[in-house]
Amino acid sequence: MEFPIKELSKGEFPKRMLEIPSPPMRLNYRGELPPSDLKMLAVVGSRKYTNYGRQVVEHLIAGLRGYNIGIVSGLALGIDSLAHEAALTNNMYTLAIPGGGLSDSVIYPARHKPLARKILENGGGMLSEYEPDFRATNWSFPERNRLVVGISHAVLVIEAGEKSGSLITARLCADYNRELLVVPGNIFSDNSKGVHQFLKLGATPVTEASDILNALNLKVQTNSLPAKVAALSTEEVKVLDIITEPTERDTLIRKLNIPSSEAGIILMQMEINGLIKEDGGVYYRIDA
Repeated sequence: MEFPIKELSKGEFPKRMLEIPSPPMRLNYRGELPPSDLKMLAVVGSRKYTNYGRQVVEHLIAGLRGYNIGIVSGLALGIDSLAHEAALTNNMYTLAIPGGGLSDSVIYPARHKPLARKILENGGGMLSEYEPDFRATNWSFPERNRLVVGISHAVLVIEAGEKSGSLITARLCADYNRELLVVPGNIFSDNSKGVHQFLKLGATPVTEASDILNALNLKVQTNSLPAKVAALSTEEVKVLDIITEPTERDTLIRKLNIPSSEAGIILMQMEINGLIKEDGGVYYRIDA
């Protein structure tokens, strides 16, 4: 399927993009633009993320599944790409704003061309103020960051060193009147120094998805199984069907009939989401 590059007229620009001090003169897009009523959360962070950073991205975005929230990021290496992937995994809308044009030949980084295609194929979009064939350069990334903040209702920073480019994005929040959310990190890690600077300056700390929902003025759903099941994948529903009574891990994986590595990821995510629990190698449903 082809996803042609289209140009938006000024009247079609996302409303929030026109509110920033230096709005773009032009905007090109591919795929689908975010619905006007969708709360957009920008997720940014270090290119050289830690395992902790990856876990945080996956945990927090999974907790936003089923809410009227979309994820926007810069398609960059590291936390950006993890955020896009987590949004896709959880059937959420995601928007990529790269540092260059939108032609396949100049997508940056080149290794993320498959990710860009995946975003488009799953109902997401790509946005840029540059000519379609413009190649990303040093000055275009800071410029791009203002669009990431501009279209967002809040910005979440996950791991950023003292000189991280993500800090440019974070600093724009005050200028653009956007909520700045940061995830506390290891006090001994260089990847935490940037986010801890903003915590000291009054940024909102985030340790659970509910912190993000509150910042976006979204009502936290009750922790009821029926409400959660509505947004589950086929495999997750099958897990719940199997463990209507306590089930040993090996038996559960055998009945799922999928690779054990894949099953392990699904079970871990379901535990994080409060749907099941494991005790001594036996899985139980959590029926609220």
